Amino acid sequence: MQQVGFRILPRVDTDPALVALFAGLPTSIVSDNLGRLTGSWGLQPYHRPGTPLLGPALTVRVRGGDNLMIHKALQMGRPGDVLVIDGNGCLDRALFGEIMKRVAQHRGFAGVVIDGAIRDVAAYRADSFPCYARGICHRGPYKDGPGEVNVAVSISGMVVNAGDIVIGDDDGVAFIAPADARAVADASRAKADAEAAVFEAIAAGRYDDAWIDQTLRARNVLPA
Repeated sequence: MQQVGFRILPRVDTDPALVALFAGLPTSIVSDNLGRLTGSWGLQPYHRPGTPLLGPALTVRVRGGDNLMIHKALQMGRPGDVLVIDGNGCLDRALFGEIMKRVAQHRGFAGVVIDGAIRDVAAYRADSFPCYARGICHRGPYKDGPGEVNVAVSISGMVVNAGDIVIGDDDGVAFIAPADARAVADASRAKADAEAAVFEAIAAGRYDDAWIDQTLRARNVLPA
């Protein structure tokens, strides 16, 4: 009989071709094409700057300050997975440290996103293993449970499902439902091309910012 508070669901496999659609895209552009309503906030990158993150989410929800089920998720993961941990935003105990980072790296995880605290932070800053967390705490975790794996979790107040596509860079992390992947990727590629054209216009002295006064006239701030 399953004990209340402990739940391990089957993994949700995501088509690798959908994940690959986001390779090389900036997180900010992807976020813009998610309606600017989604994506994490308040999580900081603790790894070496310039390191990208991309992969499907293996989700974990734990009691604040307890990492038993995170260890279980590390057993279950496959190469390329991103460990996405709902730690209730608690900062009074670290959920992840250097030993777990090394285990995750050895098993081929693409990175980790933690709505909670980490420790041994110097080991992350010197490394290219992507790690995003809400903060740092030297105090170690409990290992009693409860917790759940491959369930819907809350990261910075947004829902992330197992199998969602995780993309991250120096600006932060965003999450894309596989059902939306092609539309979001296509729109993001188009926006990236448009931004490249703007950069060229700036360099050539052709930048058009007429929209600023047009917007102010529409709001009756400037005369028509």
